[in-house]
Amino acid sequence: MREALQQRCDLFIENRDTLKRVFKMESSSMYPVAANILTGRQIPITEDTLRACRDLLKERVGAFSNFRGTVRMAVISMLAVSLEPEEKLRAMLENYDLLKRHFHGSEYLALVALLLTNTHSPRPMEEIVARGRAIYDKMKREHPFLTGGEDSVFAVLMAFSDKDDEALIADMEDCYQKLRPTFGRGDGVQTVSHVLAMTQGATLDKCSRFLALFDGLRRAGRRYGRQYELAVLAALSVLPMGIDDAIADMLAVDEFLSHQKGYGVFSIDKKTRLMHAAMLTSHGYVPDERAEAAIMSSTVAMIAAQQAAMCAAVTASASAGSH
Repeated sequence: MREALQQRCDLFIENRDTLKRVFKMESSSMYPVAANILTGRQIPITEDTLRACRDLLKERVGAFSNFRGTVRMAVISMLAVSLEPEEKLRAMLENYDLLKRHFHGSEYLALVALLLTNTHSPRPMEEIVARGRAIYDKMKREHPFLTGGEDSVFAVLMAFSDKDDEALIADMEDCYQKLRPTFGRGDGVQTVSHVLAMTQGATLDKCSRFLALFDGLRRAGRRYGRQYELAVLAALSVLPMGIDDAIADMLAVDEFLSHQKGYGVFSIDKKTRLMHAAMLTSHGYVPDERAEAAIMSSTVAMIAAQQAAMCAAVTASASAGSH
């Protein structure tokens, strides 16, 4: 395994174990998701920092708030990697109030508010959110039975795109139809179409890269999940890397995780472990966020896609925790 990738994997396990010591009664599926948020900043987190951010959330947000439900650890992790956690939380709550003018309040909406604090645009946030609602309504018209509250996350992130609404919806539907013969009809393939639509490039090229990544893993003897896991793989496929390089990194990470506590035979299943490998691999290819103000809109869309895939993992964990 490459040295940088090994360091990222070691940090992921360290952060996950730190989270487990601080949060003892959470859904087991949430620890890797929160650890991935922490690992994306390439710093080990301390128990004291997590406890301080946990107390800050408890102080500022009521017990029945959507920020203190299943997504609580994700929120606290985002606060913990911020240089100004109080300001970060204030921005999250302001974003949530804005979003509630256009969407029904939910944990999904809390996730949108969370992601918006890391996503910037020269346009007013009110305009972005209103456009997100319009995109969501168009999604609902295309796929009334597949589109639900979780799709509000992707709709708002799509509102940052330079493409017009009709082009976004057309790209989304084209991706869905091209991928449906392989994956069938369902939420998983619709989510992939959302991620791919946010990025630049021809639809056929984007779908071909995604399928090459999926098929490459299959040829290597790994069966990748076909439901919510697909969003993470789609995010990886749109980042600037070679498909063979991404597969090699994923296989190396998957092998590493298979020897870690919590990833054994009687723990997380192999499909989920492979999704976690995709999450960790993606960090090595996301453009430097410090250059975000100067980079092309297509790269901003790639970052938004990676964030959206992280959100898909959080919402899937939330769903699992509700059963």
